[in-house]
Amino acid sequence: MDKRALITGITGQDGAYLAELLLSKGYRVFGLVRRSSTIDSECVFDYRDEIELLLGDLLDQNSLTTAIRKSEPDEVYNLASLSFVPTSWNQPVLTGEFTALGVARVLEAIRAVNPKIRFYQASSSEMFGMVREPVQNEQTQFCPRSPYGVAKLYGHWLTVNYRESYGLFACSGILFNHESPRRGLEFVTRKISHAVARIKLGLQTTLKIGSLDVERDWGFAGDYVEAMWLMLQQDHPQDYVIATGVTHSVRDLLEVAFGHVGLDYRSHIELDPSLLRPAEVHHLCGDCSRAARELDWKPTTSFEQLVTMMVDADLARLSGCTFSAMAEAGP
Repeated sequence: MDKRALITGITGQDGAYLAELLLSKGYRVFGLVRRSSTIDSECVFDYRDEIELLLGDLLDQNSLTTAIRKSEPDEVYNLASLSFVPTSWNQPVLTGEFTALGVARVLEAIRAVNPKIRFYQASSSEMFGMVREPVQNEQTQFCPRSPYGVAKLYGHWLTVNYRESYGLFACSGILFNHESPRRGLEFVTRKISHAVARIKLGLQTTLKIGSLDVERDWGFAGDYVEAMWLMLQQDHPQDYVIATGVTHSVRDLLEVAFGHVGLDYRSHIELDPSLLRPAEVHHLCGDCSRAARELDWKPTTSFEQLVTMMVDADLARLSGCTFSAMAEAGP
């Protein structure tokens, strides 16, 4: 009998790649969507007919319980949250409701309907925040620097608590920044790749940017969803850092993206202090050695490959190519 999986956040970048992966493995895939969500989103365009959509909301306990009863999943992947960090300062209460308490509601629904369901929680490197060590692993102390990071930490520790208190197969992936051509335009990686394509095509001349010196460990979302799946295939639940172990600055990102189309970023950027965060996370770099050892997982896409893939995809979009024609599954 084929496995069944329920994915919250199905219309986002990670939900799309995960659904694609699970479908390729023969899963019956269900996606939880709010009534206000864009079901025909760019992310799930190519295979939306293969996903069974259920209406539900992380703010509504009853809808989650109903969705789990209807889908009868073997695995639940909770990828839904208000995931754009800067917005969390403007909407801290709503961020807490979705990103923190939403986890509690999903876990309670699983516990009520079928405690044998395996649960994946999307944790975040933003939980490390003001890092105390140059490289972060599963034992590194958390010190979040945004309402988003604080909310993610609540969901992370609650997942641990339900695992230890109720014996649920519940685990968290502490994913460092992961990007793709399916990333939303509000995120700095996609903001840059999209602007580079527009500038190359003569549609704009400058790009406003905040700090050039912020450093992140950037990987490809298509690689990272495989790690999510692998976590739920283990004999025992554990939490894992998923990262590349290599850090790059926003300046590096600009150099690669503009350089890919033969431009010098210094001629096209404008520093804008209004884009700086109230409390910045300056450096993140993940140690994924546990994932490599226990999951046999490692990233396959380099930083340069990721950035050029995103620029090429935006050039194709803006040049009138169809989304399905883009080579976005990796280099």
